[in-house]
Amino acid sequence: MPYAPTLKGMSVLVTTGPTREYLDPVRFLSNPSSGKMGIAIAGEALRLGAKVTLISGPTSLTQTVSKKIKLIQVITAEGMYRAVMKKFPRADLIFMVAAVSDWRPANFSSKKLKIKKRWPLPLVPTPDILATVGRKKKKGQLLIGFAAETNNLVLNARAKMKKKNCDLMIANKVGSKNVGFESDHSRGYLLSKDSVVPFPLLSKQKLARKILKVFSKPFSN
Repeated sequence: MPYAPTLKGMSVLVTTGPTREYLDPVRFLSNPSSGKMGIAIAGEALRLGAKVTLISGPTSLTQTVSKKIKLIQVITAEGMYRAVMKKFPRADLIFMVAAVSDWRPANFSSKKLKIKKRWPLPLVPTPDILATVGRKKKKGQLLIGFAAETNNLVLNARAKMKKKNCDLMIANKVGSKNVGFESDHSRGYLLSKDSVVPFPLLSKQKLARKILKVFSKPFSN
């Protein structure tokens, strides 16, 4: 990618938020992702002049998204997969920030299930969106993944980065007070294929600016 002091003229795709995988009309599998990190990245990319598309799972924070950002709202992992597959081929930078549910119930009941003493819940995997984009991305496209980890941040993020064929990986610490999911702050590491750069406890807005600064310098994939 050539030197770009701004992102003007570039197309940026960001995913954010959780997904919901429904068991019945009132119950679902999900996670505490608020969408704050992805929304911050989308806003910063817009500020730097990019054309931005934001694909978001269910979060009330989408009402804060600029009207200048193309917002696509989805609910399930399958819905996010379809939206990403449609949009990523035309993106220069792809930020996969969403906390997509890895599993969904094998069966959906159209009626509310009644409580039982034992309730087996067979699960099946959802589409691996990050790995699919990693396989299909073309030369010149940069794929940035996010890894939410409770321990062994660098080791786990490095393994995910290699497996999913990402160009950069952001390893976020979760599971601690005032950091990670639902928090306004984050801390962890920014990994490239040959470097690991730690970042201290930062607001997600400041972290977004730090991440986007990477793309105002020469970078090659």
